Amino acid sequence: MIIEVEHLTKFFGPVLAVRDVSFQVENNEIVGLLGNNGAGKTTLMRVLTTFLSATSGVARVAGFDVMNDSMEVRKRIGYLPESVPLYSEMRVEEYLNYRARLKGVDRPNRTAQVEKCLEKCRVLGVRRRPLGTLSKGYRQRVGLADSLLSDPALLILDEPTDGLDPEQKMETLKMLRELGQSHTIVFSSHLLGEVEAIVSRVLILRRGHLAFSKKISELEPDSVVQLEARGPEEQIANQLRSMEGVRSVTHRPLGEGFGGFDIRCGDNADLREAVFHRVQSQGWSLRKLDQRRRNLQDRWNEINNRDDFPSEQQASSHHQE
Repeated sequence: MIIEVEHLTKFFGPVLAVRDVSFQVENNEIVGLLGNNGAGKTTLMRVLTTFLSATSGVARVAGFDVMNDSMEVRKRIGYLPESVPLYSEMRVEEYLNYRARLKGVDRPNRTAQVEKCLEKCRVLGVRRRPLGTLSKGYRQRVGLADSLLSDPALLILDEPTDGLDPEQKMETLKMLRELGQSHTIVFSSHLLGEVEAIVSRVLILRRGHLAFSKKISELEPDSVVQLEARGPEEQIANQLRSMEGVRSVTHRPLGEGFGGFDIRCGDNADLREAVFHRVQSQGWSLRKLDQRRRNLQDRWNEINNRDDFPSEQQASSHHQE
């Protein structure tokens, strides 16, 4: 295991940031760390990168404790913070050479390593440009090249696609997929669809708690039937819930008397015909009936609709006790 986290908790005074989080990450996994703003993603990353100490619990990187063996941990990590701190007056190549010296890259190998990182992160074309003249996308790429200079086993990237245009985001995600062939990567993001396309494992934080932790390959092969019907919404929802093969039903008003219903079906079953007959038999009007594979967005919605997580105020009160 490259990362082992056991019962990790972090308070800032009375405020809970991360609470009783446990998980493991294997070598060469790409892990997506998801959560709303304030869920604890950045705090968790800063503990793993030794910038913050935990209130309690243990975190290890490559077998080294992040608190007691911080220098050994830093040798094995490349970290890209959300806001990349660059020296605007330095040129790209000059900056990366400077950072390579700071990271202890051997002088005989330094030039070749900088060249390799420039190529990997697709910044060869701007190597002689001052950092202050680069776009946000290129600044992110330079930051990523910096994180790769010491050829670390683990990359921890905080919102590497934040603020990029759609093309830059796709280019960055493509780079991460390529880097994942030889590095373990943990990165935070709000791009659920894109995350699902490249990661091997997903961690979702809510209010400091780890609400979801699974490999993509372990996700249930469920499907979702999408229905729009006119009628009494609670009655429609209850009728749908009573159908064989239905795991859950969520609904929302759409206006003009119509309600939208997402019907989660087990084992990837196609229940569209059965749903049609049920709605028709009750005399309700049907406007839409479709099916799609259940995705990460559905799981995100389920977690954020749950109310079994303590609020920040409750957590703070418990900490003070």
